[in-house]
Amino acid sequence: MSIEFTLTAIPYEDKSILEKLIQLYRYDSSECEGHSLTEHGVYSYKYLDHQWTEDYRRPLLIKVNGEIAGFVLLILDVPKAYTKLNKAETTHVMSDFFIMRKFRKQGLGLKVAHQVFNQYRGNWEIKQTAKNIAAQHFWRKVVSGYRDGEVLKEDYLDNEHWKGPVIAFKGFRESQL
Repeated sequence: MSIEFTLTAIPYEDKSILEKLIQLYRYDSSECEGHSLTEHGVYSYKYLDHQWTEDYRRPLLIKVNGEIAGFVLLILDVPKAYTKLNKAETTHVMSDFFIMRKFRKQGLGLKVAHQVFNQYRGNWEIKQTAKNIAAQHFWRKVVSGYRDGEVLKEDYLDNEHWKGPVIAFKGFRESQL
């Protein structure tokens, strides 16, 4: 059975939806990434408002049969000075990616990621934290299964800027690393 979904931009008017989903996302990843609650009982996410104030960010909502199933936060056309491995002039970065537990293990995440790669063609960089083994397996599967893509470089970084695996990915033939 094929899972059907929609992927749409989240308008500023729906900021509260993303804010609530980020709470679930941060809770879900807290065991791997060490997120802590504030004294008010919420997880902080300092880039929430940036999703609508910085032109290069794209907050996207995932729905399955009209039901919210997750989100994707993108950073588009990042200059090479700010990427970890990719040396192309500009690179897209998968900032945050979340599928609700109810919709996992059905191929939804893979399909959503592939649609994002098709929609925003070019160079990609995907980082995973060192302790999030599930994310590492997921992104290797997603990138290696992308029909138009090619993994150009994968490395484990351990420096002051990042600790964990990074995949540099080319989404079409004309781009270069």
